[in-house]
Amino acid sequence: MINITHAEHLGDYRLQLTFDDGKQTTIDVQPFLTRAAHPDIRAYLEQEKFKSYRLEHGELVWGDYDLCFPIMDLYDNHILHDANTAKAA
Repeated sequence: MINITHAEHLGDYRLQLTFDDGKQTTIDVQPFLTRAAHPDIRAYLEQEKFKSYRLEHGELVWGDYDLCFPIMDLYDNHILHDANTAKAA
């Protein structure tokens, strides 16, 4: 099981994530947020709300799990699979 040990906001909608195996990756959440159809997800386009992320049990989450991503998608830096996935959020 892979866990996130550190998350740092780099500006805009980019976060640098560090995993417990030492891997680091930078994700950009903006394309996912921009394409999301659900207003509760799009609300995270507001910068202050986006920056309210936290690590909980090794996962990156916002709100009461309003927004979260599968850990392996974050690890592989592949959070936007296609337009249908983003709209389903």
